[in-house]
Amino acid sequence: MKPAQTITRIIDFFYIKPFSMLMPRQTFRYAVCGGANLVLNWVLYFVVFHFVLQKRNIDLGFYLISSHIATLCIVFVITFFTGFWLNRKVAFPGSPLRSINQLIRYGLSVAGSFVISYVLMKIFVEGCGFYPTPSNILTSMICVVYSYLASRFFTFRGARKE
Repeated sequence: MKPAQTITRIIDFFYIKPFSMLMPRQTFRYAVCGGANLVLNWVLYFVVFHFVLQKRNIDLGFYLISSHIATLCIVFVITFFTGFWLNRKVAFPGSPLRSINQLIRYGLSVAGSFVISYVLMKIFVEGCGFYPTPSNILTSMICVVYSYLASRFFTFRGARKE
């Protein structure tokens, strides 16, 4: 059995009341996959910020990147690919769009999410003085609604509903 099929079966095992009464199976799968990728994002953000970058800014010589923004960029690269795979194989399988088209569309929708995250992190950390890790969690929660709508109606448009 393929990993995507195993993950789908595990997720579907938990698609019981009250979830089955509140949302369609596809939305439940998206919520679980998105939630897993979101938790991965939070854990990676914490680890990279505190242990890899050790809260230090990155000096590129021509530009100084603050540690919380550098961490956001590093974690983005990883969670971009895990999120695409989970959405394509588990949450929205059967989309009539070709894989490359999905990847390009996913890149566009995630770029929008990244811009939202960047702006909110700047506001929360530098403008409001909040700590970076809780700011990242708050920012992620705000981006969830945008991400679902972009995935459902743009990136994986036409995916079969179950």
